Amino acid sequence: MVLVSSLSSHIIFDFNKNSSISNWVVVDDVVMGGKSNGSFHLNKDGNGVFSGKVSLDNYGGFSSVRYGFKQINIEKFKSIILKIKGDGKNYQFRIKHKSTDYASYITSFSSSGKWQEIEIPINSMYPSFRGRKLDKPNFFYKSIEEVTFLIANKKNEDFILLIDKIELK
Repeated sequence: MVLVSSLSSHIIFDFNKNSSISNWVVVDDVVMGGKSNGSFHLNKDGNGVFSGKVSLDNYGGFSSVRYGFKQINIEKFKSIILKIKGDGKNYQFRIKHKSTDYASYITSFSSSGKWQEIEIPINSMYPSFRGRKLDKPNFFYKSIEEVTFLIANKKNEDFILLIDKIELK
């Protein structure tokens, strides 16, 4: 008999109809003078819904939603699993060791229009700041305290991304 350790996975956030999304914050390019407009809410099925419009006006071009939490030790985990349903567009998933760090560690993924489980090797996430890849090692820290979804495809577009679960494995 094989016993599965309770440490084989760890839920960062599992959306449901009773989820509190008060710690999820939308950050758009308006912080730099842009005109993109994102929003975040729960739908009737209890999924997180990140949606809006990206605008390139005033040198804008991104919308994001971030979730900060008490530091999670990730030493025993190799991957982050996203259960999402997108609109066929490309998105970024970002993590931060500390929410106050200037750099995020990012990966890009394509959504298919159907429910997907996307596995992201943590050590494949590379450092970036304001859209520029930094000359630093990929993610190597032992903990995280922020995750972010971001859309920035260098075009004016509407978007919608449903999020069911974010999990460490």
